[in-house]
Amino acid sequence: MSTNTITTSDLRENMAEALDAVTGDMVLVVTRRGKPEKAIIDLDKLEDLLAASDPAYLESIREARESKELFSHEDVFGDI
Repeated sequence: MSTNTITTSDLRENMAEALDAVTGDMVLVVTRRGKPEKAIIDLDKLEDLLAASDPAYLESIREARESKELFSHEDVFGDI
C-alpha cells in the first residue's frame, strides 16, 4: 500500500486532482499544521477493510479454506 501526503490547504485548492490520485492501494494522508490528521482511501479498499474486520466474513473464509468442495469456472461465473 503506497501513501502520499497532502496539506489541508493543498487539498482545498486541488480537491479534484487529489481525489483522482486515490486509486487501488494508494492512501492519501491529509495533514494539518504538519501533523497527520485524516486519510482518504479508495472506496473499494474501504469495503475490503470493513469486510475483513467482520467476524462472520472471516469465519466464512475459514470454512471455505477447510472445505474440500471445488467449483469450476462455469459453476462460479455461469454464462457471463
